[in-house]
Amino acid sequence: MSAKPSLIKRIFQLIWKSINGFRKLVLNLFFFGFLAMLIVAVSVDNDVQVESGSALVLDLAGSVVEQKRQVDPIEAAMKSSKNNDGSGEILLADILNVIDNAAADERISAIVLDMGHLRWTGISKLQSIGDALTRFKATGKPIMATANWYGQNQYFLASFADTIYLNPQGSVELNGLSRYRQYYKSALDKLKINAHIFRVGTFKSAVEPYIRDDMSPAAKKANTELLNDIWASYAATVSSNRNIKPEQLVLDAEDYLRELDKADGKSADMAINMHWVDELASAEAFRLDMIDTVGKAAEGNSYKQVSLYDYQSLISTQPDLFIDDTVGIIVAKGTILNGNQPAGQIGGESTSQLLRKARFDDKVKAVVLRVDSPGGSAFASEQIRQEVLALKTAGKPVVVSMGSYAASGGYWISASADYIYATPTTLTGSIGIFGMITTFEDSLSSLGIHTDGVATSQWAGISVAKGLTPEIKSVIQRHIERGYHDFISLVAKERDMSLEDVDSIAQGRVWSGRKALKLGLIDELGDLDNAVAKAAEMAGLEDFDSQIIEQELSPQEMFIQEMFASAAAYLPQSSMDNSIIEQVLTQWSGVIEEFNGFDDPNGMYLFCDNCTL
Repeated sequence: MSAKPSLIKRIFQLIWKSINGFRKLVLNLFFFGFLAMLIVAVSVDNDVQVESGSALVLDLAGSVVEQKRQVDPIEAAMKSSKNNDGSGEILLADILNVIDNAAADERISAIVLDMGHLRWTGISKLQSIGDALTRFKATGKPIMATANWYGQNQYFLASFADTIYLNPQGSVELNGLSRYRQYYKSALDKLKINAHIFRVGTFKSAVEPYIRDDMSPAAKKANTELLNDIWASYAATVSSNRNIKPEQLVLDAEDYLRELDKADGKSADMAINMHWVDELASAEAFRLDMIDTVGKAAEGNSYKQVSLYDYQSLISTQPDLFIDDTVGIIVAKGTILNGNQPAGQIGGESTSQLLRKARFDDKVKAVVLRVDSPGGSAFASEQIRQEVLALKTAGKPVVVSMGSYAASGGYWISASADYIYATPTTLTGSIGIFGMITTFEDSLSSLGIHTDGVATSQWAGISVAKGLTPEIKSVIQRHIERGYHDFISLVAKERDMSLEDVDSIAQGRVWSGRKALKLGLIDELGDLDNAVAKAAEMAGLEDFDSQIIEQELSPQEMFIQEMFASAAAYLPQSSMDNSIIEQVLTQWSGVIEEFNGFDDPNGMYLFCDNCTL
């Protein structure tokens, strides 16, 4: 018999050698790549040195958030916030911590606000940053803002500065607030798609685009009052900071043209004339001004400065206080979905687990639930609220701190707390409920496709390829009505109000935090610090620490995160120069992803569609 291996055996040996060779190649690439990054990281001196008299540069690039979303480590490395391309996320708590530390740091003599890449951020978050800047100014240290252009968000923060610089070719764009959306009824009619809507609440307008071609009078009335309320808060803050009249911020077209003519058509000169800004300066002129103010850096040609990220890394190395009594902070940010959701989102199971973790931790004496959510699944919202009740039963006070919005399901999970704080511009309320089923029987019929068959009951035959019988629609509507009754009953019980009183301010209507206080939906206006102090007071704590309770990374995830974080600084910067088409597709994919995530087992949603102002 021949000792030569059979043909099949040789084929398998060849396949194995190929696979094994590829495996070794990948492992070697990973190992030597990691080794190279480690050598670079070790060889570079990462010690942050802060020269005496330095300016803290708050380079706010990206979106300011309550909690960062969980991202792939490679994506995080390629889109680091340090790139200042506006694609990253910055924790609000980190910004506030940096500003408050800088106020007491003798090495820091000033703050420079650089907001060229600041993306959309809720006014309530901007107000929290502004309050911290006010505390910084109280120490006698100046704040300078610089930008090539100021949008509405950027200018709100800039108004807290002592001096606002603008590029001579730049402008200040203040437009007020608006609420526009697309309506699809005619399109659905042409496509013969039937949208079956089930709702309770005159102002629950989330489903209007599917049943109308325009905004209903009730929605226009509610949105107008809400926008005027939010804008009044914005204008009052900015006009007070700048010592100008609120009506000087947004001009009608005729007045704007008149002021532009006075400035010979130059937007920057107009901004000076309107007292929106203080100085016109190029990047070079600003550099020279800052050298005169804080001095020239020991190395390079810039003024003495330290960036937000470097300063944050410096103060984060300071030892934590070891105090047994703790106020736990749990962040509930994003749409409320079912099951386990990653960090930066709310899951019925995952957020409940965090609340249980606080309940069984003997060091945690009270809990602050920081809510920044437009709502979502009714089932998941109730899951979370049940855990809030369990915390209270365990003798641990629960205080809610509302962020940019805490509406619909966001209000549901807040209602049973011992005490509720909101900011003046928080969007809250939206006490209503809806359901929607789209069916395509007419669309398919027009294409010659028909659905027929048999079932043991009406329920077994429900399909998007068939219509809904009047009886089935009546049953679904009854469930929605019961859900609304449960919602207003919950609010009536927890806020000590009558059903009639709650119903009169519910109906799906959205209120500002300032109005919600007058209506009795919240207890007090305040920020997260107020909520933490209140929780400690209710727990009878004098000496206490605060601790954010969040999902823990596995050892493998921590290793990968740290590895790529170290290498991020040496990777090429990502580009944000997307085309208009890419931006539109991204917007549409976000909408599709949001609605695909709606997975309530009962098909009922507590969701605020007006919470994207």
